[in-house]
Amino acid sequence: MYAYIKGNVTEIGNNYIVVDNQGIGYLIYTANPYSFHIGEMYTVYVYQHIREDENTLYGFQTLEDKELFLRLIDVKGLGCKMALPMFATGSKDGIIDAIERENVLYLKKFPKIGDKVARQIILDLKGKLISAENTSVTSASNQELIEVLKGLGYKQADITKILPKIDATKSIEDQIKDALKLMLK
Repeated sequence: MYAYIKGNVTEIGNNYIVVDNQGIGYLIYTANPYSFHIGEMYTVYVYQHIREDENTLYGFQTLEDKELFLRLIDVKGLGCKMALPMFATGSKDGIIDAIERENVLYLKKFPKIGDKVARQIILDLKGKLISAENTSVTSASNQELIEVLKGLGYKQADITKILPKIDATKSIEDQIKDALKLMLK
């Protein structure tokens, strides 16, 4: 089992990249192959999917995306080929938010995801992704925002729900303003 492959991207296809690592080219299926650039060095977090007639690598630019992918493919009726396109058309935070809010319509917008599979995703994963979401959004810049909101009397659960909607590149003052607006909705 591979955890990650570090190397230069030598080829980009419609749904894959080829990463050269010490003279070996690894074909890795990825949701957004054009986010990679030929000739640049990347660390690609991979999942090796082995079946009787198949040995495939699926790759992600972040460990958090890989972990969400692994959770998704554990859902009954949702395989690798259905879960990977979810990352091409939706963000990790958007997917987690849709699951937590039981937003079936959001999940059904992904290719090959019908009503039954969307409801199964929610049934299997609701409440189980909060800790994954917390680790991905509680960066150092967000930690200060969390402390301010807690100081104002807001609960951790409410803060966790709005964190993905806050632009972490803004100043802390602007983040607080945006957070308070979202809390009042």
